[in-house]
Parts: sequence; C-alpha cells; structure tokens
Amino acid sequence: MENFPCTAAFREIIEANLDNFTKSHLDPGNLRRAAVALTIVDYRGEGGLYGLGAAAPSSAALILTRRADSLKNHAGQWAFPGGSIDPGESPEQTAFRELEEEVGLSLQENRFLGCLDDFITRSGFHITPVVIWGGTAQQLYKNEQEVASIHRIPCKELFRPEAPILEGGEESGKPVLFMPVGDTFIATPTAAMLYQFREVALARRATRVAHYEQPFFAWS
Repeated sequence: MENFPCTAAFREIIEANLDNFTKSHLDPGNLRRAAVALTIVDYRGEGGLYGLGAAAPSSAALILTRRADSLKNHAGQWAFPGGSIDPGESPEQTAFRELEEEVGLSLQENRFLGCLDDFITRSGFHITPVVIWGGTAQQLYKNEQEVASIHRIPCKELFRPEAPILEGGEESGKPVLFMPVGDTFIATPTAAMLYQFREVALARRATRVAHYEQPFFAWS
C-alpha cells in the first residue's frame, strides 16, 4: 500500500487532481447550506490513528473528529470539521472558520486546494466538501462543546482492500456506503466524502458519490 508523504510535491499533486475534476453542483433549494473541511496534515501529531505519533514515518492524513455526545444533531458520529454557512460567507470561508473553531487550526485561505461534489443529507443539509492543505499541524485543540476527540486518518488507510463497503439500504433501496478506518467503520455522508477524496484527489478518478444512501441512524 502506497505511503503518501506530507510534502510540497504531494500538495501539488492533490491540487492538480482537483483542478482536473469537474465538480458536480447540486441545487440547494431551501436546504440549509453547510461546508466541511477535508484537511490534509502530517500524520505525525496528536491524534494519529495508531498512536505512533512522532515515531511514525512522514505520511499525509485527514483530520476527522468524533462529535460531542452533548450535541443535538448527530451526537457521537464521525465528522469533518464543518458547519452551516453564515450569511455572506463562501463555502471555503466557512470551512476555514469551522476548522479553527473546532480543532484550533488557523490557516490562510491560500491553503485552499479545491472542492469535491456537493452532498445532500437526509437531515436537510446541502454540504460542500472543501479540501485544505494543513501541513505539519503538530498540535490540535478540540472545542469541548462540539468535539469529543480528534483523529488523523492516514490517506493510505482509504485504500484498504475491503473499502468501500456497500450495504443495501432497507429504507430506500439505495446502497449505503461505509469506509473502514482502524477497527471501526465510518458511515455516509462522511464516508462518501472520504471515498470521493480517495478517488479524485489521490487516484485521479472522477467518481461520483451523491447517489449513496445514509444509514437510518443518520437521517435526523
């Protein structure tokens, strides 16, 4: 399995792959608009998936969080830092703001690399996934009100042989997509975004994911 080094050369590859991708825009209608930050950082830092920290070889990873149990919506679920788009904000601005608010990572907007396809959730959100270069980002600080824990998921983890996992959606008949990470599974919509990031940003394949269903527990 390829190791993706967190280097300037890797950043250029990601940016080029996203530049060559034609993003699919979905009409938000009356849905609540939101954005999430898919932030690429060095795996060697607090929150590494296998706890290897600085002893691990240099490797690119994505920041994921577990949402606080006290939250009204989607408590305890895996998520990217993100939230509702404020009036006058672009999705990119929202992603950078939420990244700082949730995990304490403040970055300049020249770290923006591109966007993946919009995704409409069962809970009524129109989400734009924004890809950001975070670099070394040695230490992150969780917002206790929103985040239970912060994790760095190595990019190579997205290429596990069993990924993605598709199951039949009993409620709608559409396939539900999951991504295995460590010893657990992440569900759509986060899983669908992880999978499309793998396909578009890392493998340069124009794979679409908007048709994948969410598990019933994520519908509200």
